[in-house]
Amino acid sequence: MGSASKQSKQGSGKGRSGSRDDQAADRRARIAELRAVEERRDRRNKFISIGVATVLIGGIVGVGGWIALDAKKKQDDKKAAAAAADKARQDAANVPIEGVQTFDNLSRNHVTTKVTYAQTPPVGGDHNPVWLTCMGNVYDKPVQNENAVHSLEHGAVWVTYNAKATPDDIKTLSEKVKVTPYSLMSPYPDEKGTITLNAWGTQLVVDSATDPRVEQFFTKYVQGPQTQEPGASCSSGAMQ
Repeated sequence: MGSASKQSKQGSGKGRSGSRDDQAADRRARIAELRAVEERRDRRNKFISIGVATVLIGGIVGVGGWIALDAKKKQDDKKAAAAAADKARQDAANVPIEGVQTFDNLSRNHVTTKVTYAQTPPVGGDHNPVWLTCMGNVYDKPVQNENAVHSLEHGAVWVTYNAKATPDDIKTLSEKVKVTPYSLMSPYPDEKGTITLNAWGTQLVVDSATDPRVEQFFTKYVQGPQTQEPGASCSSGAMQ
């Protein structure tokens, strides 16, 4: 009996030990599974992060590329417009305008005294050292001939008119001058024609601001081939 009892106790001990080993193995298995799940989750999150970053970077690059392309297109359009304007001026320079008179051998001395001019309004000759500001300026009173002639030397077109010009004529011409650098406008009571367009050595008389030759004259002679001092300023001069 004693020996049987002892064996029974020993067998019972082995059963408990086996149970503990099984439990430990189960815990290790669960821990390994949890670690595997965690690693899979980490890998998935990393792939998602990489994917999102790739999309964001691609989007940024795409937007940046679009902005660069848009800027280039605008620059190209600007160059094309400038080239078209230059071509229009060149083409216009080769087309004669009916009624235009030209005058040669005009002196260009700077003087501070009054000058008697051969044309009315004058289109060249000796003139004041200070030009009349001509960046689209519309003067409502007569200006000094000597200052205006200096502006013509710089490539400006000077629009003059007398009392026969209608309010609509004056309005139309004023609007044209105001948006045209290297142009100016003023009344000229003593001129014979209703409206006179003046450039250096060049003059055209018209009866109405709607005459198509007005636009042709501006296109051809604003900073045109008659300009004596290309690139000279038309700003910061006399104002009357």
